[in-house]
Amino acid sequence: MSGQTNGALVEIRELKKYFKVGRDVYLRAVDGINLTIRRGETLGLVGESGCGKSTAGRVMVRLYEPTGGQVLYEGRDVHRTRGREARELNRKMQMIFQDPQASLNPRMTVADIVAEGIDIHGLASSKKERLEKVRELLETVGLSEEHAGRYPHEFSGGQRQRIGIARALAVEPEFIVADEPVSALDVSIQAQVINLMRRLQREKNLTYLFISHDLSVVRYISDRIGVMYLGQLVELADSEEIYSNPVHPYTQALLSAVPIPDPDSEHRRRKIVLEGDIPSPVDPPSGCRFRTRCPYATPACATDEPRWREVSPGHWVYACHCVS
Repeated sequence: MSGQTNGALVEIRELKKYFKVGRDVYLRAVDGINLTIRRGETLGLVGESGCGKSTAGRVMVRLYEPTGGQVLYEGRDVHRTRGREARELNRKMQMIFQDPQASLNPRMTVADIVAEGIDIHGLASSKKERLEKVRELLETVGLSEEHAGRYPHEFSGGQRQRIGIARALAVEPEFIVADEPVSALDVSIQAQVINLMRRLQREKNLTYLFISHDLSVVRYISDRIGVMYLGQLVELADSEEIYSNPVHPYTQALLSAVPIPDPDSEHRRRKIVLEGDIPSPVDPPSGCRFRTRCPYATPACATDEPRWREVSPGHWVYACHCVS
């Protein structure tokens, strides 16, 4: 399996998630991906809007039921657990959402938002301990005790995202899915939140799945990067390997659009412009799904589906005729 190593915390096996959008019509949001996330690492998941990356993250933390395949957490199928075991897995896996305003209940104070998980899982034996835990969590994410009695609308976007991070940390998780956690924030605030997440990972030995369309942010925070296109994973490698040696034509096109902070280098490099729009996930192309936009496509691409293989140690790609 792709990226299989010792120390795996989360494994995804042939994961599929389809949404019914009409009579006998299904949108194939995630269509058979395999992935391993190692304990203590940050795995970045990138791709254009609608490629299925957020859906994959939500299936991992049990917000969606899979249509097929498995999500294994320390070898346990998270969607088959029940009772106390399911409750414990829910505590270990948390999510930070893209829009900090929409993900926080406007009728709840910050203290109640952060403490909700503490209450559900019985992690405080008294009101005093509950309040102390909330205070510590707010201080951990750069807020103060005086913020506990306020409501979400009284905070800036960056502060609201810090509240969302504190809420995720409240139940002492091991694995956090961060779904576009800084895309709704100003650039100056993005750096603060990313640095906070990196510090918390070191201090608490957290494992992240970091979902984003911003390749610069993903490169900064990720140990490995997976690239998705139309519900499938097309490339997976160490962060620097992806940037220095992209193999799949889609990855090459994505990286060619990332600005370089050097005017001369930016002017000299060749940008790859993809023609057309992403096909509908309701009716994806036969054979290679990227063929309708690929500059190297041949008639055989309509019938020959690429194979997922390792082109160098730790570097996996959905290989086709243009991948040596």
